[in-house]
Amino acid sequence: MAETVPAADTGRAVRAIALLAAAAFVSTATVRVADPLLPQVAREFGVTPAGASVIATSAALAYGLFQVFYGSLGDRFGKFTVIAVVTALSALSTAAAALADNLMLLGLLRFVSGGTAAAVVPLSIAHIGDVVPYQGRQAMLARFLSGQILGVLFGQAVGGIFADLFGWRGIFLVLGALYLVIDALLWLELLSGRVVDSRTPNVRFRALPARYLAMLQVARVRTILATASAEGFLFFGGLTYLGAYAHYEFGLGFTFVGLILGCFGLGGLLYSLTVKFFVGGLGERRMAMLGGGLLALGFGTVAAASAWWLLPPAIVTCGVGFYMHHNTLQTNATQMVPDARGLAISLFAFAFFLSQAAGVALCGVLIEAAGYRPMFALVGALLLPLALGFASTLPRRG
Repeated sequence: MAETVPAADTGRAVRAIALLAAAAFVSTATVRVADPLLPQVAREFGVTPAGASVIATSAALAYGLFQVFYGSLGDRFGKFTVIAVVTALSALSTAAAALADNLMLLGLLRFVSGGTAAAVVPLSIAHIGDVVPYQGRQAMLARFLSGQILGVLFGQAVGGIFADLFGWRGIFLVLGALYLVIDALLWLELLSGRVVDSRTPNVRFRALPARYLAMLQVARVRTILATASAEGFLFFGGLTYLGAYAHYEFGLGFTFVGLILGCFGLGGLLYSLTVKFFVGGLGERRMAMLGGGLLALGFGTVAAASAWWLLPPAIVTCGVGFYMHHNTLQTNATQMVPDARGLAISLFAFAFFLSQAAGVALCGVLIEAAGYRPMFALVGALLLPLALGFASTLPRRG
């Protein structure tokens, strides 16, 4: 059983969590870098943006599917240890994507890189759940998520800039190099003896299906997983096409598209900087409700935008709203099954990212049938009742 480290002892965990945030930075950038690259990849391989979205859906699909294995591996061998191993594999698979000479191969390599990146964020969250008491966990998760948010910002903004300067292949080489540097630091920290890497030696991999089914018998687990699935489906189904929308609807270049998409990361950073106020002043219930309202406002503004300059504030609003809702959801997920936290968080990530792949695919079909604006309007309209429904399951304070 993983035990939570007393509050007095969490100071030594901060360094390890900072390195995990760095790993989350590059793994998230790897997944989200596809957003600004869709128009250029579509042009190079002679397909529509919906066809080129395979570079997004394949990574998200693998990210979700591989969670089935990483949760048990993290519980059995140590979450920090598994993260260090897969980060090295991520460096190779991400850099290899730069060599793809056709869309099918690129999609396959994106699938592999999504699968290797899949361990980092959920196992990091589970590690934080092991070493940080619940009372301070949401604030610590928000600090950890700063790395993830910066990864979104880097992947979207810098991805667009690189697409203009060096083409889409260059960004995959840069991400591969970043993976190598961060992996070296992870191993140094692990070998220092400072890392509290909880292990459950009696994990039996043959018992996984039964353990997952047992978790699904718990009503709270089903509620959180259903909310995560719907959130991933709707939000990232819409977010993935914001770059293509800005390029085709307003004629913006890839650098400008990347900078506009980076506003989502800025919104996330704004949330992370003010999280103490939100947690203390609002409580989880009102945070989830306000997050849903901001998401509806942001996507509604995108759908109705008559000029490109309306997009940045709308996307910042989406960023703040998403992290208010998702951080609340994620914090509750850390407490679903405390005795098998790695397995539980991996199940959470499985639902969240598998639904993203489905959302991107379906939103692409909707765009080809009705256009970008109706799709964004529908996404915003559905995210609000989702957030209100989840908020109704939370206590009024805390």
